[in-house]
Amino acid sequence: MAELALARLGLDQVWLMVSPGNPLKPRTCMAPLADRLAGAAAIGDGRRVIATAIEAAFGTRYSVDTLRVLRQRFPRVRFVWIMGADILTQLPRWRRWREIARDLAFVVLPRPGYTSPALAGQAARCLRGSRRPAHEAPILSRSRSGWVFLPTPQNATSATAIREASRPTRIKGAVS
Repeated sequence: MAELALARLGLDQVWLMVSPGNPLKPRTCMAPLADRLAGAAAIGDGRRVIATAIEAAFGTRYSVDTLRVLRQRFPRVRFVWIMGADILTQLPRWRRWREIARDLAFVVLPRPGYTSPALAGQAARCLRGSRRPAHEAPILSRSRSGWVFLPTPQNATSATAIREASRPTRIKGAVS
């Protein structure tokens, strides 16, 4: 999805921002930060697709605060937030979500089981006036706000499934 975002949005870089913790999820549901960061780094190339735990460095817990610090540290950069439809569904539960949507351009990518509910949900309804057609996705990096739903092939793989697949397999009774 990062490669697709680079190509379709005309971005210079994609940052895979690994959060130290999601305030809406119990910590027991999350793998350790170091493991999640290593997994993201394995996806990135270190140049155009970069894994970062910048929120841990900033000490921010909420996205609205992370965005404020990012704008202070990188005042000339235009950020575009790339999220799955599952996040658009959850967005109204986020702290100051309308402020985030007002001050940041974002792209929503389809996710199996979430796309239709997300596009009919509270956030999409509230933000319908700032939605742009998919062919305008490349201009988001020059915009202060607005959003696009970008139809793409869907990937049903969850972070949990990826972690499970990467764990070493143990064979009962095997002798080394």
